[in-house]
Amino acid sequence: MPQPDLILLHPPTVYDFRQRTILYGPISDLVPPSPIFEMYPIGFTSIAEYLERAGYQVRIFNLAVRMLRDQNFDVPKLIQNLNSPVYGIDLHWLPHAHGAIEIARLVKSHHPKSKLVIGGLSASCYHQELMNYPEVDYVIRGDTTEEPFRQLMDCILKGKEPQQVPNLTWRDEKGEVHQNPLSHVPSDLSDVMVRNYDYTVQSVIRYRDLASYLPFRRWLRYPITAVLTCRGCTQNCVFCGGSAAAFRLKFNRDYPAFRSAEAVAYDVKRISHISRGPIFILGDIRQPGEEYAHHLLQLLARERVENQIILELFRPAPRELLSKIGEACPGFCLEISPESHDPEVRKAIGKPYSNEALEETLEAALAAGCGRLDVFYMIGVPQQTPKSVLDTIDYCGYLLDKFSGDKRFSPFISPLAPFLDPGSLAFEEPERHGYRVLFHSLEEHRQALLEPSWKYTLNYETQWMSRQDIVETSYEAGLRLNRLKAKHALISKRVAEATEERINTALEMLHRIDDIVYSGQPSPEERLSQLKSTIDRVSISTVCEKSELELPTALITLKPLRTLWSLVRGR
Repeated sequence: MPQPDLILLHPPTVYDFRQRTILYGPISDLVPPSPIFEMYPIGFTSIAEYLERAGYQVRIFNLAVRMLRDQNFDVPKLIQNLNSPVYGIDLHWLPHAHGAIEIARLVKSHHPKSKLVIGGLSASCYHQELMNYPEVDYVIRGDTTEEPFRQLMDCILKGKEPQQVPNLTWRDEKGEVHQNPLSHVPSDLSDVMVRNYDYTVQSVIRYRDLASYLPFRRWLRYPITAVLTCRGCTQNCVFCGGSAAAFRLKFNRDYPAFRSAEAVAYDVKRISHISRGPIFILGDIRQPGEEYAHHLLQLLARERVENQIILELFRPAPRELLSKIGEACPGFCLEISPESHDPEVRKAIGKPYSNEALEETLEAALAAGCGRLDVFYMIGVPQQTPKSVLDTIDYCGYLLDKFSGDKRFSPFISPLAPFLDPGSLAFEEPERHGYRVLFHSLEEHRQALLEPSWKYTLNYETQWMSRQDIVETSYEAGLRLNRLKAKHALISKRVAEATEERINTALEMLHRIDDIVYSGQPSPEERLSQLKSTIDRVSISTVCEKSELELPTALITLKPLRTLWSLVRGR
């Protein structure tokens, strides 16, 4: 088995989550991973595939998945047994701030002569502070780091200092920190994300290690995959660290870099050779323009893959486009996130469109043969009060009545949690947007992740809602929406009862944690540990069942023989 030149490690949010008692709350209810956020970023496979084409051997270990799947999985032992001159850790999302640094410390304790690299969007925001941790040798900044990483690997393996490597913050042999210009911001993505999925399958076979490459814990049962359309964004949602403003401010990107429609369609085709699971095309396909969207739909119509295609809209869409989506992707799933029922709240967020335009889009999508229509709302946004949140639930009831309980239509709601993104307009200019940011530094966020309840982890309040308001309103909204879904038979009576029980239990745990925190009695950890089994159970899913987000899939969802054959043929 070849020794890798680079090992990429994906950490859990909190390194020792298996020992700690933490009520995570409904922070991951509407995404495939658990509150440990075990899904590694797409950039992992993109970097690995790019470096392998350059002649380097790269291996991925999803430590978070391994820890979730096996309570006895020994992380220090695994890291001790690894052997590589370079290790990479992602800090793409700020919720990994604790796990990333703790894994870095483990790597350096066992491999002091190896170099350690951290990258990702949050790492870019905190690149200077990251150099205060002696375990970190390099931080690669920016949203497209494949080529800078290749240049860095060349320098490390040849023993050269990386003065000319773009986007790099680094420590020299004397301990002095340097910051190279963030100058690699390509507009052409034709040489990255070329054969990501082939790389992953080949690596699983090469290292005989499927567990370390799983995107999230339940992936074998629900193998959803994602295809990226661009790096950057055209939208300016005030709370998003991936907004157009955030990319300009933190990553020197003035305009998104789009992958070609052919590259996106090729990825969809390759995935269909591996799996029958859903394929999520990330990003509104209209971002590069209507012509791009229509061209991509023509290519998808030509491929006619069996997988259900998931598309997302950033704003309402015309009936003509939705009809073309239905023709190209029969039974497609559509997602749109108006965030609030109130157009004034939406305008404050950065989504200035009317309810009439939204409802016309929903109607047209269902008429076009949409197999699943998911609408997402959020708690903790500007100008939103607790009453406004509950009015949003009433609006969900109105929509369910309007569509006569059409089981293809599903509304969801969750809090903006655990963190307001660094780089977002709200984080960088909080007063302007009605926010009060409670934690600013990376270390403050690391310590906040260890708090026993998500109420204390939230890094913000708004002028209209305190942290207590956000937490309590999230549970109340979850209860009301759960009952609405049961009333309209979108979920079974059993699922509705189980969800209601979880929400009520979570509320009870929240209050018991508050009592322990405020009691001032010694050894609060011991009292908290007595609640751990209950808290862990209600943290996996809270305001809805994970299964509510899942699309129906074939009984046999993976295609192992077809995968091997397609790799041999190179098609």
